[in-house]
Amino acid sequence: MFSNPFESKTLSPEGKMPFKPAQHPEPQVMMDINTTPLIDVLLVLIIMLIITIPAQLHSVNLNMPVAQAAAKKIEPEVIKINIDDNNTVSWNGKVLQGSAELEARLDGVSHQEPAPEIHIRAQAKSSYGTVIKVMASAQRHGLKKIGMLGSEQFVK
Repeated sequence: MFSNPFESKTLSPEGKMPFKPAQHPEPQVMMDINTTPLIDVLLVLIIMLIITIPAQLHSVNLNMPVAQAAAKKIEPEVIKINIDDNNTVSWNGKVLQGSAELEARLDGVSHQEPAPEIHIRAQAKSSYGTVIKVMASAQRHGLKKIGMLGSEQFVK
């Protein structure tokens, strides 16, 4: 009823499989490329390339300035101009005799290096016009560092 799967009907009477010669007696042409020599040549070329390339430096060449002694910072002269309640102008505590003397002093200090700082302090009852004339004179002479002091007395 059941047949033995290990038995074959193609076996010879001795129990051996019959030998059949190849159908094509001539060898067939091999269509695959042998890549082993190609890989060997490429590895040799890569090694030669690595040896002949110069070593790369991971740095950037910069022309840095040479360290010098720090220049001595010259502080600008501070000129204090006070305007009192009678519109009298004083220069560092010395009362001036009019706008001509103020102009002469401003002209004398305008050429100094570094440019001096002008600190103007006006009293509460001094004339606005007098303060503006002093500021305009300083600006005409090229003085740029002009500051108003004592403005806290006007805040109420």
